[in-house]
Amino acid sequence: MPTTEPEFTITRPLNARSELVWRAWTEKKELAAWLPSTPLESISFDVREGGRYRYTMVNIETGEEYHTGGVFLDVVPFERLVFTWGYPDDPVENSPVATLTLTAQGNRTKMIFHLRGFAGHPGDKYVYDGWAGALDDLMTHLHKRKQ
Repeated sequence: MPTTEPEFTITRPLNARSELVWRAWTEKKELAAWLPSTPLESISFDVREGGRYRYTMVNIETGEEYHTGGVFLDVVPFERLVFTWGYPDDPVENSPVATLTLTAQGNRTKMIFHLRGFAGHPGDKYVYDGWAGALDDLMTHLHKRKQ
């Protein structure tokens, strides 16, 4: 069935093995290293189907906090991570859903990030730019990790 819900896909070729990319998404220290202005102590992960996550991004200039969280819907280590994305206590059925797909290509990884259903969230016109910038930061982080 066709949908009119906002959605987008961002693809990035990464010069890193899928195991390293997976860790960047699922380990607190790794996530804090590439997700802009996210204090390590604000990150909580239970990376399993039905597990919850949360983190807080902080605007460096104003100190304003942006609390984010959701539920892991599907977890296939090193290959796929599906999770709701919104406010920490949003009901699953009303939350946008992000799908991260990792395809190993030797020492490289093709990463596909797809987000669907983010209408009605404050700042939604900036959602694509925010994720694109964050994924660029991830690429930079992974490049530094390999050196």
